Amino acid sequence: SCTVKTCWMRLPSFRSVGDALKDRFDGASRVLMSNSDVETPVLRNDPGAHRVPRRDRYRFELRPYNPDHKAPGAKDLVYLESSPGFCEKNPRLGIPGTHGRACNDTSIGVDGCDLMCCGRGYKTETKFVVERCN
Repeated sequence: SCTVKTCWMRLPSFRSVGDALKDRFDGASRVLMSNSDVETPVLRNDPGAHRVPRRDRYRFELRPYNPDHKAPGAKDLVYLESSPGFCEKNPRLGIPGTHGRACNDTSIGVDGCDLMCCGRGYKTETKFVVERCN
């Protein structure tokens, strides 16, 4: 019979970690950050008075950008600013816009023309290339 058991921690598969992150990303909510009005201890001679517990070190509140949404939890993914639009050209941010993007007109995925061209339509171009074989 076995009298000793050994246990060890194991990471989940890369696919399951990616799926969990994608789910959190899809459910991320925009928040506003505000400092909370917490008084700092004044007693400087007391060795423990100025120490702030690690969980309370940064005193700010995350409030939902939309007041109808619930406040984010400790494990929720949040963001402060919306991402820039990649459909409109913005040289300052290095965004070229949709002009000249190559897409796959038969795909419904992220490389598909409907998504990559932001629903603006696209032109199909056919090229014949002659190459030497062997």
